Amino acid sequence: MRLNELVATLGTPKSSTYGLLATLVARGYVKKDATDRYAIVETFRQGFGWVGGHVGFLTSVAVPIVEDMRDRLDETVFVCVRTEQQNARLLAKAVSRQPIRYDASDQSSLPGYGTVMGRVLLAFQPPEVIDAYFARTELRPFTDKTPTDETTIRAALERIRRDGYGTIVDEYATGGAGIAAPIRNAEGQVVAVIDVATVTARYEQRRDEMLAAVLEGAARISARLRAKRRGGRRGPAQDGAGGAAGLGSGEDREGDRASLCLCRARSRDAQGHPQLRRDRGHDPMGRCRP
Repeated sequence: MRLNELVATLGTPKSSTYGLLATLVARGYVKKDATDRYAIVETFRQGFGWVGGHVGFLTSVAVPIVEDMRDRLDETVFVCVRTEQQNARLLAKAVSRQPIRYDASDQSSLPGYGTVMGRVLLAFQPPEVIDAYFARTELRPFTDKTPTDETTIRAALERIRRDGYGTIVDEYATGGAGIAAPIRNAEGQVVAVIDVATVTARYEQRRDEMLAAVLEGAARISARLRAKRRGGRRGPAQDGAGGAAGLGSGEDREGDRASLCLCRARSRDAQGHPQLRRDRGHDPMGRCRP
């Protein structure tokens, strides 16, 4: 929808609506195309839903980087987080446009031992968590190449810790391969994993290229999470290649002390619509000034 259409639908002032849209675009929830139409980013419209807190911020940071990687490689890219059962849950994805491609259900819970995403997340857990996982998990095969003995899988986890990434070929799906790297927060903890998933033939031809892209993507997302810890509240697509932190979100870049701020949208008007008002900018920690 265009700005005027949203104003008419919501019944909110044009300046307030524009300020809200600018914030959502800067933080990766909404995108604006060349015709000045706004749309919710596909990841939030299909399958994953709206999320908040650190998971919401991680998603908004990851989406534009995942889509950029997909566009450059023309391969499917996933971001997953760890579940309480030490499996991997899809948080964001951008699917390859090639006729033969790898994909996974948005609601999939991917096994910690059988997928490269699950293994990367599991590898960096404390020893007691890994021990408990193996004690309760039945290691069943998914293909004829799936390792089902604990010793072999533990050795794979050790390689991931040593190398900083993991790979898998034909072990979870015949003809499918993946390469994944951990995403870390400001404290250095592994909070998610990014993965390039493809068909085995293309993986074998382009492994080095895919590995470089995965490591770069993990570094870029991790850098954005560190920027948030420093109080940067920056837009997810504003970083440079290789994790260099770039400019902040729209209101930060402009340095406008009267910028419209999404976090002021707590009051409502007489019709019950969210009412944005101009504030005095933000303090060094990214909080609204009173």
